[in-house]
Amino acid sequence: MVDETLQPLLTRFAGGDEHAAELLLPEVYGEMRRIARRLMRAQPANHTLQATALVNEAYLKLAGASELRPENRVHLVAIAARAMRQILINYAAGRAAHKRGGGWTQITLDSSVRPTEDAAIDVLALHEALEELERLDERQARVVELRFFGGLTAEEAAEVLRVSPRTVQLEWRMARLWLRRRLEDER
Repeated sequence: MVDETLQPLLTRFAGGDEHAAELLLPEVYGEMRRIARRLMRAQPANHTLQATALVNEAYLKLAGASELRPENRVHLVAIAARAMRQILINYAAGRAAHKRGGGWTQITLDSSVRPTEDAAIDVLALHEALEELERLDERQARVVELRFFGGLTAEEAAEVLRVSPRTVQLEWRMARLWLRRRLEDER
């Protein structure tokens, strides 16, 4: 379904039409699964949350959120990515509390926006660092959220943020540098 066909559903969804949510969310379900699989690849072997469960939780969270006002498909996917990020953070916090601080959930923040084994960091530490970055530079924090958690390209993130792709690329580089330094200081 192209954005022009989605627009009436997006409008109805933003207006609180539950039936529109039932029709709209399946249109981005595949993209949500792609994001979830990418995020889950960076999790440790003993991680019990599965990609399907992550997508389903995010799906339910979005379907029940009447305050959502997605403007287009990319924006809806960005909102879904934010929901998945929050679910992962809550999951990691629960595990860490359960294990009294152990069992870090690892993810990466590399230039290709894809998880790798060699540059893993704690999702809770990343969340705290992102909150700090958001206080310093809200747009840089949003760029990280859209590119890293959402898997959006610079062009897609630029569309959501209503800035140029070049601005997103610059903000992405600056944010990654700041986060890398901040997370290294914690080690």
